Amino acid sequence: MATKNAGATPATAVLTAAGVPFAEHLYAHDPAAPAYGPEAGAALGVPSAHVFKTLVVTGPDGLAVGLVPVDRQLDLKAMAAALGVKSVAMAQPAAAQRSSGYVVGGISPLGQRRRLPTVLDTSMRALATAYVSGGRRGFDISLAPADLARLTAATYAPIAR
Repeated sequence: MATKNAGATPATAVLTAAGVPFAEHLYAHDPAAPAYGPEAGAALGVPSAHVFKTLVVTGPDGLAVGLVPVDRQLDLKAMAAALGVKSVAMAQPAAAQRSSGYVVGGISPLGQRRRLPTVLDTSMRALATAYVSGGRRGFDISLAPADLARLTAATYAPIAR
């Protein structure tokens, strides 16, 4: 269910400033949910392949962001290859929160404190609309993948397994 004026976040501010069309989707976040991404897809009634989780990794060049469908996992070897480095590991939650300015489970690829190298799973390219975190738990935004790629200066690579 799309709603308007769900609340400003740095992510929505970036989209609004860029004049990019997007929709806001609020849902009741369950703190006991075992995983944030599948919860969002189920709550919004959207196929898992259309909802993407934002994952922060660390490597020899620092932090980077990967987006994969919520029902898949990030392939760390593929992510490293996409970034042109030997290896990456999942960033510590505190490091991801400090860098992005968002809490885990609400990290948006947009409006982060510091722009990080971003890689979108190639599956996103085939979609007309993708859902990503809007910047807090219980709040997703939907937008065209091309707009997300442009605003984050992202590349596409097969990083999901």
